Amino acid sequence: MTGIGWLAAIIIGGIAGWLAEQFMKSNMGILMNIILGIVGALLLNAILMAIVGSTLGGWIGQLVIGFIGACILIFLARAIRRST
Repeated sequence: MTGIGWLAAIIIGGIAGWLAEQFMKSNMGILMNIILGIVGALLLNAILMAIVGSTLGGWIGQLVIGFIGACILIFLARAIRRST
């Protein structure tokens, strides 16, 4: 994550994952919320770096990126679950 420490990444990831869980009407649990928020942020940061060449910085930027990334991951998990 850009410019934030590990503890902040866990806190932001948990908040982003929880917000995504509420928005997508999912029930994942606190640990999965943190994982989805962090992985979603990492994934979306990598995509933004490849396409745009930069990413959003700071707590708010990472929260937004984590939220969007977690929503994408929840959507993909649901799509995979439905196809099997």
